[in-house]
Amino acid sequence: MFFANKADHKQLFVLAIPMILSNITVPLLGLVDTAVIGHLEHAYFLGGSTVGAMIITCITWLCGFLRMTTTGLTAQAFGQQNSPQNLLVLLRGLLVALFIGGCFILLQTPYIEGAIYLSGGSEQVQFYAKQYSEIRIWGLPAALANLVLLGWLLGNHKAKMVMWILIFTNLVNLILDVVFVLWLDWQVQGVAYATLIAEYASVLLSFGLISHHFKSVIKASVKDVKSKLFNKLALTSYFKLNRDILIRTLCLQSCFVFITFQGARLGDNVVAANAILMNFLLFISFGLDGIANAAEVMVGKAKGENNLKKLQVVFKVSLFWTIIFALAYSLFFMISGAYVIRLISDIEAVVLYADQYLFWIMLLPLAACWSYLFDGIYIGLTQAKAMRNSMILSTFGCFFPLWWLLQDLENNGLWLAFIFFMIARGITLAWHFYYFNHRVYQIK
Repeated sequence: MFFANKADHKQLFVLAIPMILSNITVPLLGLVDTAVIGHLEHAYFLGGSTVGAMIITCITWLCGFLRMTTTGLTAQAFGQQNSPQNLLVLLRGLLVALFIGGCFILLQTPYIEGAIYLSGGSEQVQFYAKQYSEIRIWGLPAALANLVLLGWLLGNHKAKMVMWILIFTNLVNLILDVVFVLWLDWQVQGVAYATLIAEYASVLLSFGLISHHFKSVIKASVKDVKSKLFNKLALTSYFKLNRDILIRTLCLQSCFVFITFQGARLGDNVVAANAILMNFLLFISFGLDGIANAAEVMVGKAKGENNLKKLQVVFKVSLFWTIIFALAYSLFFMISGAYVIRLISDIEAVVLYADQYLFWIMLLPLAACWSYLFDGIYIGLTQAKAMRNSMILSTFGCFFPLWWLLQDLENNGLWLAFIFFMIARGITLAWHFYYFNHRVYQIK
């Protein structure tokens, strides 16, 4: 029977619950940011902060490969009980993160000005977008290092530690939001400075916890790490894996950025309403990612142990709970979505626009849940090529062609294209998974 071995479900939730709670704090903080700005007098404050945040967060999302490859490779090293390899994954990831962050700081002027030009929007939206992004970009080294640090802790089955780090980070951000925006009246700049400080606070806490809890692993692995850190063959394999996930993430973020920028072109109220709905999307995605994160850790460990039976069980259990959570999210937005919109903003025009498109958010969990789960499975297996190909096909074979055909529907056409994009991701990954694993892992 499916529920005969409750230990399998318990093991999934030991990892998933902390990840769900910690993941949800990220979009909840985004909702707080949106609510703080959304209650200011004009819609262009919210529109500007949204575009500015997208300019910065699209970099961190593009660099999501740092978290994904770190988690997958660490989980496999954990399953193999290979401490030197475990530490090598962390150090390589941090070096890449700091290098990328430093490059964007050096090139910030052409990057920010080019992004704002492409975003369109009113003069006021562009002004506040630039103000926000010029502050946030200084936090990129910390933001990218956090991806590596949290991914490494998750791969080492330290989901609770990840949860407390994220809760701490978001509490710092929340408190500073209140102080800078509501008390000091710094408006958009206040939200940007709050996030910047919270990102560096997170790095300091993560380093402190790792140095304390992994002291023996670090001491035992230092000699091996020094000799293998820049091994040519290992680095080639590492960057190849990162390359495929980067291409996959680039396609995904092109869709997210396009929704934000296209909304800006449709008007200040539309981009502000889409900002609220995109926070709902993040709320859904980070929650479903909790199950996917647990699955990727367990799949990576099973692969490292070469445990075929365990891999089969992980897939079936995680699939079941992914569907349950997707249904719960759809029901939540069906019942409470309109109420939550009004908590976030009291600008009547923005609220009315957001209400019109809430239907798409109700559909989104059921359309998207498959893609989140299969992403987790493939990260654990470190099969990034399949993820890359699925995303390319879904983006350029589905999202953009559909938007082109439906653009007369304006914002509704944008969201409809996005729903089908998510469905396409799930279908293509599912097809590859069953085709490939029928022969390799015999998962039926």
